[in-house]
Amino acid sequence: MKTTALQTIGKYGMFSRGDSVVVGVSGGKDSVALLHFLLSLQPQLELKLTAVHVHHGIRGKEADRDEAFVKKLCRELKIGYKCFHFDVPSEAKQRGIGEEECGRKLRYEAFRSFGADKIATAHTLSDSVETVLFHLARGSGAKALDGIPACNGCIVRPLIECTGEQVLAYLRQNHLTFVE
Repeated sequence: MKTTALQTIGKYGMFSRGDSVVVGVSGGKDSVALLHFLLSLQPQLELKLTAVHVHHGIRGKEADRDEAFVKKLCRELKIGYKCFHFDVPSEAKQRGIGEEECGRKLRYEAFRSFGADKIATAHTLSDSVETVLFHLARGSGAKALDGIPACNGCIVRPLIECTGEQVLAYLRQNHLTFVE
């Protein structure tokens, strides 16, 4: 994973020395790998990392467990941490949109609130393929074949060319745990 992610970062010029980076961390395998990987780049790139977790107010004790896991992980890794709490079902009704779309909008609003140079999310090649298939099933046409972009303004996805197997191998090599 590390080699592929480094190539992706270089190919798209994702980071500059000294960038402040908000890292979206759910506690799942992809985001844990991303956070750990970006931490490994700190000495070279002097990245200023802040992990941000979003509690959507949907999954009860399971979501509370995820929040506690990410908080503990960040404490162990000595990375700045912030959690945002939202009531996505209520907010979705107020905005007149679906919960999934509302959750995504609130996450990115939270990420952007830091004014960081970059927002790093843990989307992988599997996520991009899934997005293409979803768009094709909806009849989105040729544009659907683009998948998830590696960069979109200040949003960067260093793992976008990594497979799920590569991510799992990285987690095993580095003895990292995650929540499912």
